[in-house]
Amino acid sequence: MADADAGTPGLHGPATDAALARAGFGAAVPRGPRPALLVVDLTRGFTEPAFPSGSDLTAEVEATDRLVAAARAGGIPVVWTVIAFTPAEADGDALAWLRKAPGMRALREGSDAVALDPRLDRRDADHLVVKKGASAFHGSSLAALLAGLHVDTAVVCGATTSGCVRATAVDAVQSGFDTLVVADACGDRARGPHDAALYDLQAKYADVVALDDAVAYLDDPFRKAER
Repeated sequence: MADADAGTPGLHGPATDAALARAGFGAAVPRGPRPALLVVDLTRGFTEPAFPSGSDLTAEVEATDRLVAAARAGGIPVVWTVIAFTPAEADGDALAWLRKAPGMRALREGSDAVALDPRLDRRDADHLVVKKGASAFHGSSLAALLAGLHVDTAVVCGATTSGCVRATAVDAVQSGFDTLVVADACGDRARGPHDAALYDLQAKYADVVALDDAVAYLDDPFRKAER
């Protein structure tokens, strides 16, 4: 991950912590026996620094591969997401997000930028969601897919932490799923937004967990589930 920022001022200060505690945030998230692993947008356009929208997410890709291996060992479904725009969407003016973030127009269907990072172990039996915005739930069938799989807990990783990961985790909660975000398997272009997003997610929406904790849970969710 790029480290252009040394940190976010006030992010972990006692005043911030006290305000969140007073508001009643930060409770632990239950872990059910039927999780799914959601791998958000680990495409070459985000994981490789040669792309304008990317950065070096080698460590996060390697961490994600550990999660995927654990999910397969535990019989847990793996869902991959990618952003890909048709030529009409990329070249037109219909999508508000592309007016705000025109660099995303390079994420065109069939381009190298929207291909999943080749270091990842994606298989034909896995599910793939193609999306047009930050959240993997918005305008997609993801919520219905997870409900059909009887999923109760979403384990989220990917890129970018402050963008699509955060949006997906928030919508996972709003769709009724208890949610874990794996810090070591989430990457961003700079440290400040990454840290701020994880701090906010931990306070309000999800449990932000370490890689080893998530691996142990996915590998044996029935034994590791916490009611």
